[in-house]
Amino acid sequence: MSLGIYLNPLDEPLSVSKNWKRNTVGETITHYNDEVKLFEYDIAIIGVMEQRGNVGNDGCGSAPNRIREKLYELYNRFDNKANIIDLGNVLAGNTYKDTYFALTAVITELVKKEVIPVIIGGSHDLTYANYQAYENLEQVVNLVNIDRSIDLGLIEEEITEENFINHIIMHQPNYLFNFSSVGYQSYFVDKDIEAIVERMHFDAYRLGAVRADIEEMEPIVRNADILSFDVNAIKGSDFSGYAKSNPNGFLSDEICRISRYAGLSDKLSSFGLYNYNPVHDSTGNGAMLLAQMIWYFVEGFKERKGDYPVASKSKYKKYHVAMETEEHELIFYKSDFSGRWWMEVPFPSDLKSKFIRHQMVPCSYGDYELALSGEVPDRWFQTFEKLV
Repeated sequence: MSLGIYLNPLDEPLSVSKNWKRNTVGETITHYNDEVKLFEYDIAIIGVMEQRGNVGNDGCGSAPNRIREKLYELYNRFDNKANIIDLGNVLAGNTYKDTYFALTAVITELVKKEVIPVIIGGSHDLTYANYQAYENLEQVVNLVNIDRSIDLGLIEEEITEENFINHIIMHQPNYLFNFSSVGYQSYFVDKDIEAIVERMHFDAYRLGAVRADIEEMEPIVRNADILSFDVNAIKGSDFSGYAKSNPNGFLSDEICRISRYAGLSDKLSSFGLYNYNPVHDSTGNGAMLLAQMIWYFVEGFKERKGDYPVASKSKYKKYHVAMETEEHELIFYKSDFSGRWWMEVPFPSDLKSKFIRHQMVPCSYGDYELALSGEVPDRWFQTFEKLV
């Protein structure tokens, strides 16, 4: 399948390697054409110039090339362990659904070929088009959404950045296994939304809890197939490039660390950055931070360990923890290669095989210690409730 029908190639000076310093991303990156063999690449950058789903952030549709300008300035230090291609931009279609269709088609083809799309939006509702690619592949997925709010607004005919999660949850057939909201701020979230998330056994982590122990987010990110990042999650003093700046949020080093966690995850197969608005970034500081997030994602990718779901469970150390108050013992696995931990959640024998890859839940050593003290980790319970 030729993706060229959906893509608009980059113009000069972005696309000309000699315009960039030696060994920078701009000088070394490959640009897409119909002769390219996609399976030879690991990561594909896709810009999406669509903003009709934004709420009060007009201008975000012009984001992709501004971010590229900063990304291309950075040095490529990946030692040929991460082959990157830039596919160019998906232009806004006659309707936002036309844009969704094009983006979904591109991501579907990339994921089939085991190429990770890095999507530069555009408005945050483009995550819905990303999810639809997995529906095309009939693959049940986990979605991690980093955002100051939880976008479970009312389902209306039009999808916006404030309600797209609800559209994903309600869409049939449904291929969403778990949704995790990371870094939400309570004053931006109706308490009824929190109750819905809890009732559906999804995860929601407040900003304060995340920042207090950011290492505990590594298992959450490691469990994702899709990671979607809204720039509104970044503290205003650390970021320019959003119409509705906020005094609270993640610091720049924290989001770069989370981006690296995403790159390290052997399970994660798509990564998106949304809502950056060049209109509000006169210094280019915001674009540079997002470029560095992508850089850290690629650095993490090149350090992937080939852990679960790539490796067999037989290659890990297995730990059994007897629980006095539960009918199940808890089983943990530790990779000697990476030092990372997983929990095995009992899998009903009559359950469809499409859920098997979600039976092994990434966790931390802290979860293992919690089990040793006689408590069942929340991650285990939430997964068990979705499997039974």
